[in-house]
Amino acid sequence: MSIRRTMKGRRGVAAAAIAAALALTVAGCGSGDGDAKAKESASSKPSASGTPQGDTAAGDEADPNAKLAVVKGAGGMEYTINSVVRDKGGFVTVTGQMKNTTDKAFYEVPSWRGNEQEIISGSGNAVSGGTLVDSQGKKRYYVLRDTDGRCLCTMGIQSVGAGESVPVFMQFPAPPAETTVVDFMLPTFATTSIKISG
Repeated sequence: MSIRRTMKGRRGVAAAAIAAALALTVAGCGSGDGDAKAKESASSKPSASGTPQGDTAAGDEADPNAKLAVVKGAGGMEYTINSVVRDKGGFVTVTGQMKNTTDKAFYEVPSWRGNEQEIISGSGNAVSGGTLVDSQGKKRYYVLRDTDGRCLCTMGIQSVGAGESVPVFMQFPAPPAETTVVDFMLPTFATTSIKISG
């Protein structure tokens, strides 16, 4: 009988010790260090808008509030150019917002394709007709394409609703480093001069 009581007593002490250790462990997890880790984890997540941080298909994400140029096109469309960036790979990426300033939907997206047959068949509704003109070097640069003939530009725009804006980018071969200003052209839009950064 005394042996049983001794064993029960020892088990009770062991259970109490384990419970105390667990309580200390849980308390340690809720310390300031844990909160700092939670904050660090939250800060590394994408923004609430769901926009990925860092590089995108269009190069570095452009500031949508920057306005390097605004060009007006047919059908009440406006293209606001937010960035013109030269990168180390030998490309220039033009990024901006295409806005429908009217109260009717715009369906004439194919007019932005230009007339290169290969790029038309490979890219469908795409903003592939853009060009950069280097007046100093007397050269015209067309939108780049991949090995399947698809343009390195925004594709798949079916229409732009009344008052709506859609992000649009085009990627071109980079002119020589000494060329910092080029003329930007897109079918049905006015021509404008833009400065290359980077």
